[in-house]
Amino acid sequence: MADVMLRDRIKAELKDAMKAREERKTATLRLITAALKDRDIAARSKGVNDGIDETEILQMLQTMVKQRHESIEHYEQAGRLELAEQEREEIETINFFLPRQLNETALQKAIDAVIEELGAGSIKDMGRTMSALRERYAGQIDFGKASAIVKARLAQ
Repeated sequence: MADVMLRDRIKAELKDAMKAREERKTATLRLITAALKDRDIAARSKGVNDGIDETEILQMLQTMVKQRHESIEHYEQAGRLELAEQEREEIETINFFLPRQLNETALQKAIDAVIEELGAGSIKDMGRTMSALRERYAGQIDFGKASAIVKARLAQ
């Protein structure tokens, strides 16, 4: 399944969800497809004619998950638990396409390895370090958390 492009997996899942009449999953997959088309159109204006690559798709999906987590928080504060539950279902659908997230220990090791490999020694190297992490671990890392760890390590 690893050799099947992510775009194809999304299309196939949408087709299956429609056949199974899974309304929430179908709606979520349509949102993913629409966001993907928007990103592809934006990429064309920058001269990329064959759409965004897998790494950018994974970043888009991670952003969608993050947005839903924020929505859940707002809905729960407002007492709209049914909407919070819908967001959780959407997260479940989106997470299906994301690689497994690195645990805390693996995240620390990945950051240490990249810092060592790049010879990063000061906060000035933060951009290079984060860029390398994005390339290698797209979809596997919460980059907000990683950024804080990298900043702490490079500030020592």
